[in-house]
Amino acid sequence: MGKAHIDIPKDKITEFCRRNHIRKLSLFGSVLRNDFDQESDVDVLVEFEEGHVPGLITLSGFEIELSEIIGRKADLRTPEDLSRHFRKDVVESAETLYAA
Repeated sequence: MGKAHIDIPKDKITEFCRRNHIRKLSLFGSVLRNDFDQESDVDVLVEFEEGHVPGLITLSGFEIELSEIIGRKADLRTPEDLSRHFRKDVVESAETLYAA
């Protein structure tokens, strides 16, 4: 699976993304680095289909569901959530798991 230090069921991620109008789902942060450990959460970057960007409550539900799929806490972010100071670096270094 590339650089990620965790096994994630691709079939479940694909189904999750299709059902929730996610056009791209990627991993970033410590899950791609050597400092990832048992206490680390999994940073997930998502891009939604046009016209399907959910509200905060729905996003929280997505985080819970993703946490169940991957077996540890997921921290869900969109590119717009990231600081402009490091957004480009995160997007460029992220490992894509799903792209529509």
